Amino acid sequence: MVNGPVVHSADRTLGSRQLAGLLSAAPHTDGRPGYRALADGVRKLLLDGRIALHIRLPAERELASALGISRATVTAAYDLLRESGFARSRRGAGTWTELPEGHRPTNVASFPVDDGVIDLAFAAPGAPEVELAEAVAAAGTMLARHASTPGYHPYGIPELRATVAERFTRRGLPTLPDQILITAGAQQALSLTLGLLGRPGDRVLVENPSYPNALDAIRRAGLRTTPVPVTEMGWDSALIDCALRQAAPRIAYLIPDFHNPTGRLMPSEQRLAVMESARATGTWLLIDETMSEIALDVPSPAPFASRAPRGMAEQIVTVGSLSKTHWGGLRVGWVRAGSRLITELATARVPTDMGGPVLDQLVALGLLARTDDVLRERLPRLRAQRDALAESLGRHLPDWRWQLPPGGLTLWIDLGRPIASALARAALAQGVRVEGGARFGADPGTHEQRLRFPYTLSPDVLDDAVRRVATALDSGLDAAGTDAGRPHWVA
Repeated sequence: MVNGPVVHSADRTLGSRQLAGLLSAAPHTDGRPGYRALADGVRKLLLDGRIALHIRLPAERELASALGISRATVTAAYDLLRESGFARSRRGAGTWTELPEGHRPTNVASFPVDDGVIDLAFAAPGAPEVELAEAVAAAGTMLARHASTPGYHPYGIPELRATVAERFTRRGLPTLPDQILITAGAQQALSLTLGLLGRPGDRVLVENPSYPNALDAIRRAGLRTTPVPVTEMGWDSALIDCALRQAAPRIAYLIPDFHNPTGRLMPSEQRLAVMESARATGTWLLIDETMSEIALDVPSPAPFASRAPRGMAEQIVTVGSLSKTHWGGLRVGWVRAGSRLITELATARVPTDMGGPVLDQLVALGLLARTDDVLRERLPRLRAQRDALAESLGRHLPDWRWQLPPGGLTLWIDLGRPIASALARAALAQGVRVEGGARFGADPGTHEQRLRFPYTLSPDVLDDAVRRVATALDSGLDAAGTDAGRPHWVA
């Protein structure tokens, strides 16, 4: 798997140093002519979504200089890309990226659900069947009141906005319905906020590791990441303060509640320190609370913004969704911010999305009303699955290390050596789809010694998955294997 900055078609031209950096992070295959290896590297970057389509590749002489190879090698590689349909030339305008008929980037590939593979790419539970059925039935009754209206709600239906606002208030952050925008999941909430608050070239402070889909959204908005580490000890407030003051990022994207993928929980004193630093630098805080109620060993934390000093609350934007607590299939999320910013976000939304489906929002309304019942059943089960996974790993893979997280949905495993990508390929051959840590890195090539292992499946299935991964490890790893056909997007 290849990681690193996604290059945007808006940039139009891919710099030679950018491409050289992306290629350097890719797995290499020995024993092939240089031009074939170069062409294969570009092809993998395209299929992995790390290079955009319809973007101009560097001039041959510039790329040769950046890579320290001959121009003839680059020329031959570009010829091979054109012959295979991954590039085309415009007279006098250079070589541009393409995809052949029938190919599609793996980061938008669909997942077969009945292929016999244990799928650990998704850290998300299935729907609560009883509560979902009740919510669907209730939504059908309520739908009649909406059917006589046009049905467009750019802000979200009023009932759902009020319910989300009331839940924030119950959790310790007084909120009005006017401060809520209903979105198509937290991902749309992130993308809308990044697009409104940031401009191409602006910096965004991010944790390293972090949620891959958020990192992709940041890069595709043309924003530049400023990573700060999240380690086994958690966050370093001094490092965050230093990064905010030196890089002056426009936005800081943080997951303080049961951080994805590490499961860490940011202490209260660090939250206050981050807010003080952000206030001093004028940085917007974009807080992802999709995991905040998956509290297994500690009480669910109050909303991050509830501790904001006077005058700081308007500088904090909170996003959340039903995906981790209830079910991702509804694609219902929200933004909580100042009412003026919510209006600007709704205005920015309309040109591409005039509002979510009313029926889905009514179902979400019913599920939110049953949240306490859902969590009362779900949290003990997740706790048991987490502990069962840890026990299974201890039996089958005793050399691996991890910290048991107080909440969230995943273990962040230290493999002891940088083999994660090769192990993920070998595991897929054994019928387990799992993602190596590099997919979560804010920088290319980082966290190759880590594996994210969700515990959202039953103990028996998790034990089977661990045994298959152990078999893959014992069978030997092919560091030069191919990622073709492997999905590279996660949840």
